[in-house]
Amino acid sequence: MTTRWLRPVVALAIVGAVLAPPAPALADALPIGQCTTSSGVILAVDFSRWGGPLLRSCGTTPTTGYQLLNQGGWRTTGTQHDGPAFICRIGYAGHQGGTQYPTPGDEKCALTPPASAYWSYWHADPGQNSWVYSQLGAMSYKPRPGSVDLWIFGATDIGGTQGRPTVSPNSVRAQNSRPISATTAPAPAAPTTAAPGVGKPPAAGNPPVVGVPGGGNLPPGVPPTGAPVPVPPGSTPTAPVATAAGTVPPGLPSASPTGTPDGPRILDAAPTRTASRTDSGSALPALITVGLLALLAATGGVVAWRRRRT
Repeated sequence: MTTRWLRPVVALAIVGAVLAPPAPALADALPIGQCTTSSGVILAVDFSRWGGPLLRSCGTTPTTGYQLLNQGGWRTTGTQHDGPAFICRIGYAGHQGGTQYPTPGDEKCALTPPASAYWSYWHADPGQNSWVYSQLGAMSYKPRPGSVDLWIFGATDIGGTQGRPTVSPNSVRAQNSRPISATTAPAPAAPTTAAPGVGKPPAAGNPPVVGVPGGGNLPPGVPPTGAPVPVPPGSTPTAPVATAAGTVPPGLPSASPTGTPDGPRILDAAPTRTASRTDSGSALPALITVGLLALLAATGGVVAWRRRRT
């Protein structure tokens, strides 16, 4: 009888282990000067919606856009409905104490945010100075070496024709052909206006997902609505962190290398020494797995004890 009762417990434990998603491997964060025109990938996140700067950092490739957003001090939170794959909040340890935006007061991240206020995902391949709205989610897209990934918050339609970034890829991408140290890192090139239009198609190896009209960070069924969300009146950019010449403390952005006439200031985000912790959305599958495995272990102990007595 005990054996017959034990079999479904084992089966449930196996199912729970399958349901629990494995933790994604973290990408290696690098000093900004280690990214070049042909190696690494620049991650840029625009916090100007909340009066902050555009922070950029360097990560290794090949990797995914999601891993770039969860390394070197960066951290994301998904939604309870969609899990960690839908980027609902983004934060950096060296900006506002690691506060993730939008804050819980603005967005609870329970359901999918509306198309009028969400993080949209953009790419620029090596040598390309116009942004392409991502046709893949952050966990599926693998940026090419020498490219730029950009996240902006606001309103963007499904085709990426509205709410386009106000900064150009060349204003944030790596301009050096060889890795350089922090003491000799040059400022990014003077900003230029991004060319209008949708831009080039996605790079080879990252085909659009058939049947996912939202692409990027828009899940299926979310209609395009609204216009770009402006920076709140009266907001002021965050002052740059004063540092010694050529040195950047772990987790703190350097002094602003450049700015744009109509866009945010651009700061370099130095990688922190500790790995970032990611929010996996719902933890229910993992909790079920742990509980079932504990129950299985306890049952096995009872069976062994009874056998010893008999």
